[in-house]
Amino acid sequence: MSGGAKPRIGFIGIGAMGWPMAACLLKAGYEVLPFDARPEQVEAFLAEVGGTRVGSLAALGAASDVVITILPTSKVVETVLFGPDGVASGLRAGAVVIDMTSGVPDQTVRFAEALEGQGAALFDAPVSGGVARAATGELTIMAGGPDALIEAAMPVLLTMGAVIRTGGLGSGHAMKALNNLVSAGGFLIGIEALLIGARFGLDPETMVDILNVSTGVNNSTQKKFKQFVLSRSFDSGFPIELMVKDLTTAMEVARSGGVNAPFSGLCRDLWAGAAAMLGPRADHTAVARLSETLAGSTLESKT
Repeated sequence: MSGGAKPRIGFIGIGAMGWPMAACLLKAGYEVLPFDARPEQVEAFLAEVGGTRVGSLAALGAASDVVITILPTSKVVETVLFGPDGVASGLRAGAVVIDMTSGVPDQTVRFAEALEGQGAALFDAPVSGGVARAATGELTIMAGGPDALIEAAMPVLLTMGAVIRTGGLGSGHAMKALNNLVSAGGFLIGIEALLIGARFGLDPETMVDILNVSTGVNNSTQKKFKQFVLSRSFDSGFPIELMVKDLTTAMEVARSGGVNAPFSGLCRDLWAGAAAMLGPRADHTAVARLSETLAGSTLESKT
């Protein structure tokens, strides 16, 4: 990726986040080869945004200098890379895989070791910021892996957001899981505070306004409570099953490090309970319904 023409990028995962991220790369002048498990999604992207059609994952691997994956789980990444006719079967020496999935650190290390055997490399670079910041190229990218490898890929990464290096392989994925742990905990405690206040007689919207100019401010008070909970829309675009997956990863990191984290474990269990109650594809903001059920109250806007 050093010098010369811009690398050709195979982009796997044209979903809610992947679509705008791949679009940012195209706007920056990169040739992008989009791929998704849903062929109709790829056709829509090619028609609406652009890119170069590729027939298979192996063909994508053979044609790409850089392969970006942003997929639901590390298990899916493994299938995409190493399954029959997978990316690795066509990947040439010197190619780089950037796994932007919210993945499992131990799996990330294993994938990198397997690719190293054929002269390719992999590092993790999960993202935070949601669809809105993906569209503007302002994501936070947590990059874990060898410094030289990340530095060489920096022009590609900076097209999609700001990069913070987290350490060795898998550290980006660990940090992403821990970020979502903090976010998930903040969401639950904030909803409980709104339920307590509403029962007392406080207006939930007023409470959110006050939290946002006080020390209780967090991402949920700013970008989720009014928009998706009080409005009752519950349509942020991020399913609850993926939040539970990230919280499970965070707890695996805790266990592997011998860290006792009882509040984190309770947070994960509450989210898992909500997923069982609401269904895995429910929007993650609908976890508020679990808190409402436990409190015997419902939150909604009074305007």
